[in-house]
Amino acid sequence: MSDTPTTAAPTTEFTSVSLFKKRLKRFKTIKRGYYSFYIIVTAYILSFFCPMLMNYKALAVRYEGKMYFPIFKYYPAATFGQTGYGEANYRELDKELANKPGWAIMPLYPYGPLESLTDPSSEPPNKPSSSHWFGTDDRGRDVFVRLAYGFRISLTFALIAMTVAYIIGISIGATLGYFGGKVDLFGQRVIEIWSSIPFLYTVMIISSIIRPNFFLLVFLICIFGWMGMTYFIRGEFYREKAKDYVHAALAMGASDRKIVFKHILPNALTPVIALGPFHIVGDIGALVSLDFLGFGLPPPTPSWGELIGQGSHNIFSWWLVIFPFGALFATLLLVVFIGEAIREAFDPRVYSRLR
Repeated sequence: MSDTPTTAAPTTEFTSVSLFKKRLKRFKTIKRGYYSFYIIVTAYILSFFCPMLMNYKALAVRYEGKMYFPIFKYYPAATFGQTGYGEANYRELDKELANKPGWAIMPLYPYGPLESLTDPSSEPPNKPSSSHWFGTDDRGRDVFVRLAYGFRISLTFALIAMTVAYIIGISIGATLGYFGGKVDLFGQRVIEIWSSIPFLYTVMIISSIIRPNFFLLVFLICIFGWMGMTYFIRGEFYREKAKDYVHAALAMGASDRKIVFKHILPNALTPVIALGPFHIVGDIGALVSLDFLGFGLPPPTPSWGELIGQGSHNIFSWWLVIFPFGALFATLLLVVFIGEAIREAFDPRVYSRLR
């Protein structure tokens, strides 16, 4: 009999990976959507630094041995020995201090979104130049700066409107889908009546009474934008509450609140996440349309829709047509790429048991 010890067969350890991590890994493999996500997030974060990157105010000034920070405080022209009334002209001050003791730190692009610039050689709108990359609008304001500030306003508007509308839609859809019966029947009739109210006419009536602003427009978009998500969540709750894990939770005495928020809702959020980018596209398009028609943000707020409206009235000023439409097209295209990648990554057929 041999005394040679026997070696055990090697065992393979399997690490459990959550479904969310699998979907995230799948999303990263879809390069078009993944890179679009990074571009949009990076541009959105940078847009919050626009006052320091694009502004007619100096970031810091050293004048006659003293330090000034115009980016945070208003200084009249007399503070720096300039003639005239109003705020100091920091671009001129920067030129003056080149030959005098002191210095001024200007932003990378030294023009503001509300600043009307005059070109003695021609009337606005002025063509693109080395000073104004995208030209100026019909009031002499720099188009590139207004597009950059308008990007932040448009995306912030869409994100807030989507979040509020989703909270309303998910809450109502979950209630209708979980309780069903008379609650669902009555709720569906209310939604049908509410959805028949014309959105544009409502905005026109309200705008004729109250001057619209950012938060009023968010409110108007939200009270009309929640209904679509309600149908998705309602259908998901009807499907999920018929499954065995919900019946098991009921048999164990779980409360309705626990079943809704802990069991059903996490499994019903797939359409919410997948449709989010497309909802953002719709909200940006709604804001641009309202601004174009004159029922949107009050002037002189930087707005893509207002610039597109200027382009329609100055059709031969090609920069007022190409650049605003180009910014809108590029942004919506990137968001759609993100939405397609999320939809493909969250496709339940990819991780079904049959595969």
